Amino acid sequence: MSLAHERLCNMLFEQPHLYHPRKAETFVRMLGPKLTGFNVTVLNGKGGVDHVAFANGRPSAGVIGDRLGRGYDRAGVAPFDMVEGVAIIPIEGTLVQKGGWIGSSSGETSYQGLQTQIARAHRPDVKGVVYEIDSFGGMVNGVFETAAAMRALSAVKPTIAILTDFAFSAAYLLASQARQIVMPEFGGAGSIGAVMLHADFSGNLEQDGIKVTFIQSGAHKTDGNPYEALPAGLLQRWQAQVDAIRDRFAEQVGKGRGKRMTKAQALNTEAKFYASADALDLGLVDAIGPGQEAFAAFIKEVNRRS
Repeated sequence: MSLAHERLCNMLFEQPHLYHPRKAETFVRMLGPKLTGFNVTVLNGKGGVDHVAFANGRPSAGVIGDRLGRGYDRAGVAPFDMVEGVAIIPIEGTLVQKGGWIGSSSGETSYQGLQTQIARAHRPDVKGVVYEIDSFGGMVNGVFETAAAMRALSAVKPTIAILTDFAFSAAYLLASQARQIVMPEFGGAGSIGAVMLHADFSGNLEQDGIKVTFIQSGAHKTDGNPYEALPAGLLQRWQAQVDAIRDRFAEQVGKGRGKRMTKAQALNTEAKFYASADALDLGLVDAIGPGQEAFAAFIKEVNRRS
């Protein structure tokens, strides 16, 4: 083993770390064989996690300070497409908090990019805004801030959410902040709720004759790991968390939709998702029809008023 590798091994092994256990396991699995030259077995493995700054919607810091928007300002270009004074802002694919791009990239739309576009849509040359939506939702972090920005824009300029297919969960939360929502005949809307997943592999490990031992400091350090049954106390805390998110979700829908769908009515949907006719009857949307027709009508109306 080289001297450099020996030093790295001394730093990695037999030392306390302040990592989440699953992140620490990822380091050991990735670096251990390279540093030691041998296969490394993680006896108390919890399932590694790949949390990288530049992956899965987590680029380097850029949300704070609006770095993305300032870049567009310096270039003197708009961060959205414009048709006859109407800005088009797409909300498509999986919704993630951070992402140093505008629009959809690799099947994702970032709240960072949306907030950048929404802020610039306040410009005097923007007469109205169309949100083109097709998404099954995404992350919680960032969605409420984005919804608040959309609602503030709707207070001063005409806005419309045109669903090209679906607006479920976080995507519907964002759609509800526009002044109007139009969906296609065979689209879908709703899913006003929150979800959290936990995988319990303890039964599978027992069948395979594998026993996992945790060495931890802090009674709750390994709470929620996938190799033990979920503790009742943690289940209750997680349930309270998703209930609180759903309540906040419904509250925001009520603020955006007003009398068309109140907070209480949003909660009464029990997170169901609806086809067009039912969505219209319940007040989740305002009209059913082809997106291109809704877009043309919106442009005509916005320019008639200006």
